[in-house]
Order: sequence, then structure tokens, then C-alpha cells
Amino acid sequence: MSDIALNRDISLSVAKDKTNYRNTKNKIFKIVVIIMSVVTISPIVLIIGKLIIKGIGQINLDFFTSVAPDTFEAMMAISSGERIPGGIANGITGTLLIVILAAVIAIPIGIMTGIYLYENQGKRYANLIRNITDVLQGVPSIVLGIIGYLWVVIKVTNGFSALAGSVALAIMMLPLIVRSTEETMKMVPENIKEAAVALGVPYHKVILRVMIPSSFSGLVTGILLAISRILGETAPLLLTTLGSPAINMDLTQPTSAVPLLIWNFYNDPNLVDLIWSSSLFLMGMVLTLNLVSKRIVAKREK
Repeated sequence: MSDIALNRDISLSVAKDKTNYRNTKNKIFKIVVIIMSVVTISPIVLIIGKLIIKGIGQINLDFFTSVAPDTFEAMMAISSGERIPGGIANGITGTLLIVILAAVIAIPIGIMTGIYLYENQGKRYANLIRNITDVLQGVPSIVLGIIGYLWVVIKVTNGFSALAGSVALAIMMLPLIVRSTEETMKMVPENIKEAAVALGVPYHKVILRVMIPSSFSGLVTGILLAISRILGETAPLLLTTLGSPAINMDLTQPTSAVPLLIWNFYNDPNLVDLIWSSSLFLMGMVLTLNLVSKRIVAKREK
């Protein structure tokens, strides 16, 4: 009996040691995960904090309703210790105009192309389009700005315009929308489509009323990523829209945008303070867009 008790005690001791060893490894791994998570989110926290600290002082009603000030106005305000007058109203209206038009161009084309790739997987022409889309996704934005300049600025509007900037940004949006649409369609159960076809539903209604609603959240996510990418683009707009000191809603005329204003403020020592407030506004636009889209997706899923 003593040997049995001794063996039992040894077994319990060994099991306890193994348990302690596993618990120790779990704790170490948990600490490592927490540290890596903090390291991952710390840059964005520092960026947002810096923008808020440096940019919140310039944000008031005039910031949203007035156009950007010139160098003389900013210099006089700084010399007298006052807040720089004016705002970025011309950039806000220009950004909304260009981005909305780019979305109107890119979203239907991107979704239809993604559906085509999904419906024709493995076919030569579909594979060619898929490869071209992947290549287009890696094209530098400045090259797309040159394309917009050659296609629209020279041949269509005969000058810098919001339309040219929208075309360049729409080309930039297409790869993300196309590939996200294709991948989202692949996640929809095949039996949903088969059930609709078995009921005699026409092909176009299967796509419009079954496939697209079933993959709505994925489509919104892809569109959101595409819009978020182009919101801060500057290089294509430098070659296509050029910028404007006044509010302009004419698609055929030069138009300003928030990224263009940030670039202009950077090149003017008297307007440097407006860089932070403009960047804070731009980041706020992206954050708002994300929150709204998530709210829409959540309601749709319910």
C-alpha cells in the first residue's frame, strides 16, 4: 500500500508540475501578445493624439465655411498673435465633388467586373482581366495622374478639372472594388444561387436581388477601402485638378481638395499651422466613413 501511495504522490506531483509549466507558458504568451498589441496600436494612437493637440486650435466655424487664406493674411495673424483666419471650405467641397464622382464611375464598373470574374472563374479572358486588375493595383498613383492628364486634361476638358481628378481616382478605386466583389461573391453559398435559378428567376434578377444583397456587407467593405484609399491622394490631383483658391463646383474647371491644400500649406511657412487641422479633418472624414458603413452593414445583416 505504501508503494501505491508513493506512486500516486509522484504522479500527482508530476501532473502538478506539468500544469504549472503550461500555466507559465500561457502567461508568458499572453504578456507577449499584449505587448505586441500595444506596439501595433501605438503608432495610430500617437498620430491621432498629435493631430488633435496640434490641430484642434485652428478648428472653428470659419474653418468649415471660409476658403484658405493667403500668405499675407496668415503672416499678419501670426505677427499679431492671433489665430490664422480662413479655413478649407474650398478643399472640402472639392474633395466631396471629386470623390463622389469617382465613386459614381468606379463602383458600378467595379462591381460588374467582379461579378463577371466570379461567374467565369478559370476562363482565359477572366484570368486576363484578373491579372490586369492585380497589376493596376500596384501602379503608383502619380502614373494614374499622368493617365488622367493625357486622357481628360488634354483631350476632353482642355485644362485642369475636377473631372480629370475623378477619372484618375476612379481608376485607382477599381482594383479594390473588383477583387473584393469577386472574393465576397465566392463566400455566398452556392445553394442560394441554385435555389433562385430553380425557381425560374431571370439571371439578371439573380444577380441584383439575390447575390448582391447576400454579399452586401462585403461589397460595402470593399467600397469603403477604395474610398478611404483615394481620400488622401495628392499626386494624381496635382496633375489633374491643380487646385483653386475659390469654391468651384464646375466639373470642367480646376478644383481644390483637402490633400492639395495640405500640400500648399506645407510649402508656405506662414500656413504650417493649418496642416495639422486639415490633416485632423481628413482623418475624421475617414473615421466617419468607417463608422457609417459599419452601421449600415449591421442594420443590413439584422
